[in-house]
Amino acid sequence: MNFQKRIRQFLLPSLTPSFFIRLGSIALCSYLIFGYLLIPLRIQGKSMAPTYEDGAFNFCWRLRYLFSEPKRGDVVVIRFAGQKVMLLKRVVALENEGVEFRNGTLLIDGKAIEEPYVRSPYDWTLPPRRVEPRSVYVVGDNRSGPMQNHAFGQVSITRILGSPLW
Repeated sequence: MNFQKRIRQFLLPSLTPSFFIRLGSIALCSYLIFGYLLIPLRIQGKSMAPTYEDGAFNFCWRLRYLFSEPKRGDVVVIRFAGQKVMLLKRVVALENEGVEFRNGTLLIDGKAIEEPYVRSPYDWTLPPRRVEPRSVYVVGDNRSGPMQNHAFGQVSITRILGSPLW
């Protein structure tokens, strides 16, 4: 009988002031955590396949770049349009570096870069360009089609929200 009473009390608690204080505290903490620190995101599209699959769920960890800058190879969440539309891309070049694609090979300052995360490269060719200060160059991991079908390029560091949690 004691067990049933405890279950009933858990499912239908007494509406006391302490109950409403706990409820308000939980709601406020949830709002702050999931609105500012761990932003939920659903991955739509195949630009980061096979690293992140279409339809997968993840969180954007906002504190990742609080005290550091993104590094080459980091996967970042980029604010594209407001807080609703975000892109998930990999940093391939840093500020003041020269970046180009030659016959599907990524070259940074003229040196070929090993990219083990790219499973199906395509014959991309992009003339050399220099990354501006306070910017990085980002590309998706899935390069299995013509360059014209992909969104990539230079992005300001101020547009980077954080990185995926896992």
